[in-house]
Amino acid sequence: MASPDERPGDQIFRHKANLSMNTVENIKEQLNRFNADKKESGLHAIRQNAFLQFDKLGIPGVRHEEWKYTRINALFNKEFRFPYTENNLLRNDWQSLRLPGADDAHELVFVNGIFAPELSTLRTAGDLVLLPLEEAANSELYAKTVASNLGHSSRYAKDGINALNTAWMYGGVFVHVPEKHEAAHPVYIYHITDTRQGNVLSQPRSLVHLGRAAALKVVETFLTIGSQESFTNQVTELIVEEDARLEYYKIQNDGAHASQVSTTHVRQTGKSFAHTVTISFNGNLVRNNLNIVMEAPHCESHLYGLYLLKGHSHIDNHTLVDNVQPNCYSNELYKGVLDEHATGVFNGKIFVRQDAQKTNAYQSNKNILLSDTANINTKPQLEIFADDVKCSHGCTIGSIDTEAMFYLKSRGITEKNARSLLMHAFAEDVLENIKLPAIRSYVDQLISELLEFDLL
Repeated sequence: MASPDERPGDQIFRHKANLSMNTVENIKEQLNRFNADKKESGLHAIRQNAFLQFDKLGIPGVRHEEWKYTRINALFNKEFRFPYTENNLLRNDWQSLRLPGADDAHELVFVNGIFAPELSTLRTAGDLVLLPLEEAANSELYAKTVASNLGHSSRYAKDGINALNTAWMYGGVFVHVPEKHEAAHPVYIYHITDTRQGNVLSQPRSLVHLGRAAALKVVETFLTIGSQESFTNQVTELIVEEDARLEYYKIQNDGAHASQVSTTHVRQTGKSFAHTVTISFNGNLVRNNLNIVMEAPHCESHLYGLYLLKGHSHIDNHTLVDNVQPNCYSNELYKGVLDEHATGVFNGKIFVRQDAQKTNAYQSNKNILLSDTANINTKPQLEIFADDVKCSHGCTIGSIDTEAMFYLKSRGITEKNARSLLMHAFAEDVLENIKLPAIRSYVDQLISELLEFDLL
C-alpha cells in the first residue's frame, strides 16, 4: 500500500527506480512496461502511438538528413538511470540555481524530468492555471485543449527522439492563461538534472496554452547537479490563440557532461505575436529545435539566437517557420561565436505554403570562429510555394575584424579586452531583444565571464 506522502504513480515505479539501459531494445522494453501500467490514463493512446513511432523510427543516425551533422547515437551507448519519481533535491540545494528576478516570477521546477510541486511556487493565485498534464487531460475544462494540441510537434519533428519523449510522458505540466488575461508574473521553468547518484536520462514535458487576448512571458533554463553524465530530452509545446502575446526565453548554461535535445513548438492558431530568444553557452551536445507554425493570417513572430561556446561543445540550432496563411511576418537572427574545438550547426527553414500570399519572412545566421579548430555548418533554406511574397535568407562565417582590433589596441585597450568588446558588440543585436531586464543583465554577465573581460 502506498504511503500518504507518495505522489500519484509512485507505487507503480518504486521497484523500477534503479533500472538502467544501454540499448534501444532496453528502452522499448521499459516503455512497454510503462504503458501497460498506465492504461487508465487519458494520455495512454497518445503514448502508445508515440511508442509505435519510436519503434519504427529509432534513434536518428547520420543518414537522417536533419541529424547529418549531429551524431546523437553515441549518447545511447551509455547507461542511464530512469529516476521516475526519485527526488533527492532539497529546496536549499537549488537556491543557488535560481535565476535573477525569481522572487517576482512563478517558478516551476522539474527534477530529472518530473515536475516537483514541493519546490515550485505560484506567486499569485488566479494568475494562471497550473495542473499536472495527466489531470488536465482527464478534466472537463481542459481535456479538449490537451487533446487537440498535445503532440502537434511530432508532425514537424519526425524522428525517434521526439517520439521517445511522448511515449514516456509522465510528470509533465499544463499551464493555461485565461482569455483576456495578462499574467502578472513571468513563468520560470527550471529543468534540473541530479547526477550525483549516476548518469540520468530525463524527459520533461510541458503544454502551455494562451487563451484569446492573453499574454505570458516564459523563461526556461537547464541545469545539472553532479559530475556524472546526463541526457535531457525535453519538449515544450505552446499554443497562442487570437490576439495573444508570447515572450519565450531559453537559457542553456549546463555542464560539460550534460547533453540535451530541446524542442520548443509554438503554434499560433489566431492572429498573434510570438517572440523567442535562445541563448546557449555550455554543454556537451546541445540540439535546439524551434518550430513556429503560423496557422492564421496576420501572425507575427521573431526568432533570435546566440551561442558562445568553446572546449569540445557541440551546438545544433534547427529552426522552422511554417507560413500556412497569408499576410504573416517573421524575422530570424541567429549569431554564434565558436572557440577552441567547438562545433556549431545552424539549419533554418522557412516554408511558405500555397495559400500564404503576401508573406514577409527574413532569416540570417552570422558566425565568428576564434580558432582554426572551431567549425560551423550552416544551411539556411527557403521553400516557397506562393508567388506574392518577400523572403530572404543568408549566412556569414568569418573571424575578428583585424582593423577594429588594431583601433582598440591603439587606444590602450589590451588585446584580450579588445577581443571581448568586439564579441560583446557582435552579440548585442540578440541581447537587446531580451525584454526582461533581470534576464538580460544575467545573460550579459555570463557573456562577460565567458569572454574573460577584465574590468578596468
